[in-house]
Amino acid sequence: MNPTVSIIMGSTSDLPVMEKAAAFLDGMQIPFEMNALSAHRTPDAVEQFAKNAASRGVRVIIAGAGMAAALPGVIAANTTLPVIGVPIKGMLDGLDALLSIVQMPPGIPVATMGVNGAQNAAILAAEMLALSDSGLAARLSEYKLGLKGKIEKANAELAEVKYQFKVN
Repeated sequence: MNPTVSIIMGSTSDLPVMEKAAAFLDGMQIPFEMNALSAHRTPDAVEQFAKNAASRGVRVIIAGAGMAAALPGVIAANTTLPVIGVPIKGMLDGLDALLSIVQMPPGIPVATMGVNGAQNAAILAAEMLALSDSGLAARLSEYKLGLKGKIEKANAELAEVKYQFKVN
């Protein structure tokens, strides 16, 4: 089994955030890999990874990074695969990482999630892959229906909460 999604993080300290992407992909039965690569500490390895990812069968890359957050952009500069950036909260509540990832120059796009938005990155990757995989599209549809059910259940529970001036 070859990975179709690659989850890359700047260091293993990002794992608590990035494992949410891994858990979602696993639940959707999408083969993936996880690695730590640093745009600053292992630049040659990042470049080689990005240049070779497509030939290994990877179709989408999720790259999480904090602080200077160069990793998603460096990967995007070295591949034509879609790259989804996940800014990791660190300094400045993740605003520094968010701005670093979202402000890419023309020609080097990175789809950028919210701070610590690894699960949304995995959902977007799955939606991209589902364009050519009807089984995955069906699993995503079930997942979205489950989200709807959670809100309906929450509203039913809220209807039971009583206050003197609550009218619903």
